[in-house]
Amino acid sequence: MKNNDNITYFLYARKSSESEDRQVQSIEDQINRLKDLAKTLGISIKEVLTEAKSAKKPGCRPVFTDMLERIDNGEAQGILCWQINRLSRNPIDSGTLSWMLQQGALKCIQTPERQYLPDDNVLLFNVESGMANQFIIDLRKNSRRGMEGKAGRGWLPSRAPLGYLNDKLEHTIIEDPERFQLVRKMWDLMLTGNYTPSKIREAATNEWGFRTPKTRRGGGGELALGMLYKMFSNIFYTGMFEWDGQTYNGNHKPMITLEEFDRVQVILGRKGKPRSKTHDFAYTGLIVCEVCGSMYTATEKQKLVKKTGEIKTYVYYHCTKKKKGVVCNQNEPITLKNLEEQIDIKLERFTILPKFREWALEILNRDNDKEIEDRTKIYETQHKTLTETQKELDTLTRMRYRDLIDDEEFIKSRDELKAKIAKLTSNLRETESRAEKWLELTEKTFNFAHYAREKFMNGGIEKRREIFSALGQNFSIKDQEVHITPNEWLVPIEKAYPALEAEFNRLELDKTLDTATRNERFAQIILSWGVYWESNPDCEFHKLEC
Repeated sequence: MKNNDNITYFLYARKSSESEDRQVQSIEDQINRLKDLAKTLGISIKEVLTEAKSAKKPGCRPVFTDMLERIDNGEAQGILCWQINRLSRNPIDSGTLSWMLQQGALKCIQTPERQYLPDDNVLLFNVESGMANQFIIDLRKNSRRGMEGKAGRGWLPSRAPLGYLNDKLEHTIIEDPERFQLVRKMWDLMLTGNYTPSKIREAATNEWGFRTPKTRRGGGGELALGMLYKMFSNIFYTGMFEWDGQTYNGNHKPMITLEEFDRVQVILGRKGKPRSKTHDFAYTGLIVCEVCGSMYTATEKQKLVKKTGEIKTYVYYHCTKKKKGVVCNQNEPITLKNLEEQIDIKLERFTILPKFREWALEILNRDNDKEIEDRTKIYETQHKTLTETQKELDTLTRMRYRDLIDDEEFIKSRDELKAKIAKLTSNLRETESRAEKWLELTEKTFNFAHYAREKFMNGGIEKRREIFSALGQNFSIKDQEVHITPNEWLVPIEKAYPALEAEFNRLELDKTLDTATRNERFAQIILSWGVYWESNPDCEFHKLEC
């Protein structure tokens, strides 16, 4: 590694307490190893700067910001750090560092692996800092996806409120054996109307000895009045919870009823958030009337059965007839039972046996292995071409600075090279995403085909709505008949599967066949199933454009 004896460095070490930095060396380790590196390279360190802040947002690290200002003022000319991602994980800070390098205010960024100098190709620095930024983006997406999935399964994707605990092994929420009954007693006192939150806090603190649960960052102290008000306004205690603007039915044990919760809101002088007193309906907002184009809505009606004296509840879906200037003759509603029976029939067309799911995944994962090999070779070639093209652009720029070419020739060649770089960059991104699309589509299709019908029949409102939405698009009703355009990724199953399933079932029931013959016939079915996916030109697995 080259080094300039005239350069003075700031040693910058950073570690965030957030999940992005869990595997990163501690600040002390970074400092010790970087000091050893400085001795080896003969680097002069102006000052050691440390910071325990996340770098995913700009403007949140005062030490880092001050360091750049001091470099601008000439106090030092280089930065010694563990990795580029210690300096930045966002495009704003990365851009600032890149610009300071290009302008020469920052003469070197030194890491154990390499140097970043003003004369270097900017593409390398931008790629590496872009990778650090992409890590944060991917981390946020994956975290978001995980939390949405957890909420959909009925578990609050955050810290459990007072009276409950997060079960870290099972990833559920359980009652706090030490505080659950005491928190329930607080609700009981509030429900009498004779206690204010202040009096309840005083009783809990002084008479019961109530203390908040200890956490890594604090806790174990007296109950704050603000926490008590927050508790009395949290719908979580009713068995539901709110997350990301939606209300979910939770799987945790309710502490109070919804009626008790509403009564406490009145006692506190709040009207509370308006919650529908009617029932939720699974398919509203998805289905349109095929005649007039208005949305279908649902109504719940109760009827008295005279023979038994029992009151039965029925749900009907009907056209809202809200499109102006359109006459709609769809007057007969469709019952929920009829609607779901028709959905079940359509789901049956795309339902496959477990064996066929296993075979399909084996076939497609085998093809995916080949796809990965091909994609790796393509990626390497694309990356090499991109680097060479960037070098051509750099060479062209130097030629113009030296007046070796005129403006007209420079502008024409520069624009051509920039267009080529943009195209190559786009191709690189597309190549990187192909494997993810392949695997996502594989899992999406065959898991849906295997599990959807069973989950539809046994799931709740949210699950039924989710499966119905995944079944297709352009949902409409005419004369009490449901029409759906199946999603393209389900069409191949509808075409290829029925005949193969019939042959499979026939072989299963045929007791006259010996084991060798039966296995040979099964092998032929697997081959036919695989040939279809590998050769069908209309199959979405080969387009990978879903």
